[in-house]
Amino acid sequence: MKSGSDRVVIPDASIRLDSMPTTGRSLDITVEREAREAIAAQVGVTAVDRLQVKLQAVRFRGGMRVTGQLRALVTQPSVVSLEPVTEEIEEAIDRIFLPGVEKAFAGKADAEVFVDLEGDDVPDHFEGNEADLSDLIIETLALGIDPYPRLEGESVGIAGDPDDEDDSPFAGLKALKIDGDNG
Repeated sequence: MKSGSDRVVIPDASIRLDSMPTTGRSLDITVEREAREAIAAQVGVTAVDRLQVKLQAVRFRGGMRVTGQLRALVTQPSVVSLEPVTEEIEEAIDRIFLPGVEKAFAGKADAEVFVDLEGDDVPDHFEGNEADLSDLIIETLALGIDPYPRLEGESVGIAGDPDDEDDSPFAGLKALKIDGDNG
């Protein structure tokens, strides 16, 4: 389902922090056809045939940590033949959500910024007492999709024998070479 801002909202994919038990909350979401169609359009595939997510949210540093597993079946065209390719996707989820918005950083224009590539991901933020996990689910799915799907046995390669000099990309340059030119 899409909201007014063309954002897909998955029903039952939100968690209220103020009513979360101390042991946490589990979500078992099976996304229905209408929402899957909207998600398929958003991530640029032919179809999302199945999308199931199991999540566990626990309180963490005033917000929550969400862990779980996403399982999906996606259909998209092969980059070689354009025939439909079906792909099973299984992705782990581990994300931290904190209340409030990110603080804007306005440092000096020539200031150095340290980026720790080995450190934890920057947490997501949510407003109020409820975190909508729709974007997390769609992002996890999108990152799990093969960007260059191919049917079994298909390959992206140059036609012809690689040892055949006439098919070489340099064959045209060889023809331009002046006799006696060594360079």
